Amino acid sequence: MEITDVRIKKVDGGGKLKAYVTVTFDDCFVVHNLKIISGKAGTFIAMPSRRTKTGEYKDIAHPINSSFRQEIQTRIIDEYDKERDDEEAGEFEDEPGDAEGETE
Repeated sequence: MEITDVRIKKVDGGGKLKAYVTVTFDDCFVVHNLKIISGKAGTFIAMPSRRTKTGEYKDIAHPINSSFRQEIQTRIIDEYDKERDDEEAGEFEDEPGDAEGETE
């Protein structure tokens, strides 16, 4: 199964939740509402879940083995880091006085 698309919607605020993610597999199956979480041990992915009557959360969809979970997590976090780096680089490109040939 191949990950063919990753879409990231960043969350504003300083909490642990950094973004919601939609992942497409083989251009024919999509999973919404994965979460990128910043934890004490680093950034990780939480699968889409729902709250049960007892108050605990159960995954709605999840990988069956740890190697595929790691593949999904690596791909999503790489995409998230790339978008974050691109945004940070873009913040500095449009600052006044940075254009070539500009004089004071």
